[in-house]
Amino acid sequence: MAVFLSRLGRLAFRRRGLVVLLWLLTLFGAGFAASTAAAPPADTFSMPGTESQRAFDLLQEKFPDARADGAAARVVIRAPGAEALTSPAREAQVERLVADLATAPQVARVADPFAAGAVSGDRTTAYAYVTYRVQAAELTDAAHDGLTAAMERARDAGLTVEAGGDAVAVEQAMSGTGEKLGILVSAVVLLLTFGSLVAAGMPLLTAMVGVGIGISAITALGSTLGLSSTTSTLAMMIGLAVGIDYALFIVSRYRSEIAEGRERAEAASRAVGTAGSAVVFAGLTVIIALAGLAVVNVPMLTTMGLTAAGTVAVAVLVALTLVPALLAFAPVRVLARRDRGQHTGKPLSKRQQRREARRAARRKPNLGARWAGFVLRHPVAVLLLGVAALGTVAVPAASLELGLPGEGSMAPHTTQRQAYDLLSDSFGPGFNGPLTVTVEAKDARTAAGQVRAAWEGVPGVAAVSPATVNPSGDTAVVTVVPETGPTDVRTEDLVRSLRATADGLESRTGASAILVAGQTAMFIDFSRTLDDALLPYLGLVVGLAFLLLMLVFRSVLVPLKAALGFLLSVSAALGAVVAVFQWGWLADVVGVDQPGPVMSTLPIFMIGVVFGLAMDYEVFLVSRMREAYVHGARPGEAVVTGFRYGGRVVSAAAIIMTSVFSGFIAEDNDFVKMIGFGLAAAVLFDAFVVRMALVPALFALLGRSAWWLPKWLDRLLPDIDVEGERLNHRRDALPGGSARQDHLVGCPPRHAGGRATGSSAAAGARRPASGFGAAPPPRSIMPRATPATMITPPVSWARRTDSPLITTAPMTPKTGTRLRMLTATLDAILRRP
Repeated sequence: MAVFLSRLGRLAFRRRGLVVLLWLLTLFGAGFAASTAAAPPADTFSMPGTESQRAFDLLQEKFPDARADGAAARVVIRAPGAEALTSPAREAQVERLVADLATAPQVARVADPFAAGAVSGDRTTAYAYVTYRVQAAELTDAAHDGLTAAMERARDAGLTVEAGGDAVAVEQAMSGTGEKLGILVSAVVLLLTFGSLVAAGMPLLTAMVGVGIGISAITALGSTLGLSSTTSTLAMMIGLAVGIDYALFIVSRYRSEIAEGRERAEAASRAVGTAGSAVVFAGLTVIIALAGLAVVNVPMLTTMGLTAAGTVAVAVLVALTLVPALLAFAPVRVLARRDRGQHTGKPLSKRQQRREARRAARRKPNLGARWAGFVLRHPVAVLLLGVAALGTVAVPAASLELGLPGEGSMAPHTTQRQAYDLLSDSFGPGFNGPLTVTVEAKDARTAAGQVRAAWEGVPGVAAVSPATVNPSGDTAVVTVVPETGPTDVRTEDLVRSLRATADGLESRTGASAILVAGQTAMFIDFSRTLDDALLPYLGLVVGLAFLLLMLVFRSVLVPLKAALGFLLSVSAALGAVVAVFQWGWLADVVGVDQPGPVMSTLPIFMIGVVFGLAMDYEVFLVSRMREAYVHGARPGEAVVTGFRYGGRVVSAAAIIMTSVFSGFIAEDNDFVKMIGFGLAAAVLFDAFVVRMALVPALFALLGRSAWWLPKWLDRLLPDIDVEGERLNHRRDALPGGSARQDHLVGCPPRHAGGRATGSSAAAGARRPASGFGAAPPPRSIMPRATPATMITPPVSWARRTDSPLITTAPMTPKTGTRLRMLTATLDAILRRP
């Protein structure tokens, strides 16, 4: 894997113009296809295999003229004060309103409230049911304006008029503010991390290229594959976040390779071979998590997951090819300004050499290394504190209430919420959640009458309407009004009770099917579908990712603790969501108009997305530890090395992803706001508590056993060489293609399986915590034709002398042999008691 990717990176670096041209052609081609494609289909919601879906399909078949999928609006009218609507003056105003509604564009029919009996018992409130010829997504602005104008004229006459239903416009369009805020914060974080405008802009540019291609492809294929306009929401959110992160890691590794003195093309090659391997496997975990949404068997979730997974795949390809190509255009400008002078290809003057030597002597371990050292010294305290903190935040998750967004959960100032409240006050709380019972029989009218008689006296039923029969007489519809509201637990119990008695009624009435549907029943079926799919989904996603991480890290315990840490972080994130969106804590700060149940789709979305992103940080951070460990470092030193090189970058990546998700909290769309908050909280908890604190604490407690793998399993698993060990033995490791033994000072050799062997392995196992041989020093390679100063700071030497080893000539095989002999002699002396 590492060798293949390194060659791909070298090819992209050398053929930078061709690679950039191909990606630009792909971007413009996808954009052109999206601009010329047919309009995407309207949003549809279906749940195959559920009773609600069977009833909906039956109504569409038996009542084709009723347009069961057509938009509808329920216009609620109330007289001022206690005045009755049945007075001649008010009745005339209601009739005028009905006439205005009937003449609005795309309206199919308006039911007169007086003729339909839609007047409350106190005669103060009525409602007119408006049906449209098209679905809600196909309503034009003129149709919405016609409904609003008719209502305004009735309000001018003194009536209170509000409307609910899917035909009423909902002002929750995506404004794009979230993406802009996320990109702005990401740019600031990248600039502070890299200290270079070019290095900061490169991940943003490549991420936008990947997202542009992904979203354009979704739009272009929308009409062909049935992808609605909202399908791209998750793809944009995830694609932007991972696109920035993947490019960030490759650019950061390139800078590290350059700092070690490697030639530019070789640095890009090794960056793609090492960090690129982590990108591939991190991307695979995200793709598995998103594509796994297909097991839920809800088409909407399946399409959203697959399109987002495709966008992540594009982000991985962009990071592996376009990033090294862009690095070739600015190989030095991606470095911080203070580091550019020694990498221009010109020999350093003696003054510059002395300045670099003084800077290296003053250099202290960075914040990541110091934090890792602190955790290694206090692993138990850090572990207990982190688990206790996340457990406390997760406590509200025990009170999680799921539901789908309805008019009763909208903001109080909206017309939908006011219409909902008017109907509840005048007709009862169950009137907003009626149950539609479909009866299929040879004599549907008689069978429906028997069903009505049997269910009128059932506890919890407020009323049962007379049957409506289709022209052929084989299907009838009965409306059951519960006594409780749509979100009440007693309503859910009523639905289950009616469905349980339906089987006995079928045999008594001769009906072939009695199906209980309606919005409330649909919510129940949807929640049950998600509950039934949750465990299989977790098993599939976690199981495949566990196998993948076991291949990457060649360990059993590392993938296990990665999965357990994910469960802890996602539980804490769900607890934060419940506290804010359900309990109303900090509701004004976040912009929650009306606290209420958490959307049913959020937990499974969070599980899928957060698991993939959590494994991103696990792969990026622990792969550096694994790389140091297989090169001979002790377990504690491997942790410090991983944090020294990866801690700052992982922190920056987490801040970037948190800012991207947090930006979506500014959107007006309730679902986007909730999922943005949940994902931002989950990334924050997982990156800075689980990966940056609990993971090193567990490594400190487990020691070498963290990397334990049964021998029989080690023989079965293929060696994919994520840490890039085989790059050290390539013939093209140096300019000119000469082969080189690239083991570091004090580093034991490895065989193809990636394990230390022979006496060198034993020596590596006995390596002291400090002194020579404590950790392998990074290698320095300069262009063979350029006699430039190289600064090679061996980790063990830096701890003893606080100064680097400075050479003024390129490393040759002869010089390397002498250096290894000298190091071995000094190491033997220092080991003596």
